[in-house]
Amino acid sequence: MTPALSKLHSAGLTCQHKALGVVIDSSIGITFIMASDIERLRKIPIFASLSEANLQDVARIAILRTFLAGELIILEGDSSTAAYFISSGHVQIFRMSPGGREQVLVNLRPGEAFNTVPLFERGSHNPASARALDQVEIFVFLRDDFLRLMHTSTDLAMTVLKDFADKLTRLTTLVEQLSLHSIRGRLARFLIEQADQGHLARHWTQDEIANQLGTVRDVVGRTLRAFTESGYIRRSRNRIILLDRAGLENEAQQ
Repeated sequence: MTPALSKLHSAGLTCQHKALGVVIDSSIGITFIMASDIERLRKIPIFASLSEANLQDVARIAILRTFLAGELIILEGDSSTAAYFISSGHVQIFRMSPGGREQVLVNLRPGEAFNTVPLFERGSHNPASARALDQVEIFVFLRDDFLRLMHTSTDLAMTVLKDFADKLTRLTTLVEQLSLHSIRGRLARFLIEQADQGHLARHWTQDEIANQLGTVRDVVGRTLRAFTESGYIRRSRNRIILLDRAGLENEAQQ
């Protein structure tokens, strides 16, 4: 067995070996990176500023995996074995309470990474779960390979540190929202942000909104009705239309 395949087996990515640079087993969506995929790696911000030589080093150890919508990518509490960089599609990072309630931490877009932090502590576990929101293609880097790259490329180490800082800022904002703002305030802020991003047109279920805000669907339903009665929003055919942005912004401060 080649070293690359040994690493795949150690990470639980068992497959049949054919040749470097082709699909190894289409049933589990694993592909070793070909030269033509280097440009896809370059579109990921963490790798964008690397020299051609460094990018070649990255490409040699990258594994491309495909996940279908709703498929679980990693599970909270499992051993951390790899870092993940999204090439296409969207990924939701979430935690689950002992009672089975979800708290969405963040929804990630192409170019973003997850599960990079735990790899720096040997024996660590995934701090959260990740699922594909649509069909996703992800570059996977096994732990030892990823850390070796960090030691040999100062440019890569600096961009990863910046990504860590961005994640810390995002989580600090989430903690502030959960601890210092009421459900009304969090829902108002959520509606404003989704409208600004053009996402209110999609069909959000009350369960999905509750998972985003760290509450339950009944509370979301009551608060949406209250916002409707106050004239802040109008609900039409599963769509939410903002009528009074200033009113919602005032609620968001509460």
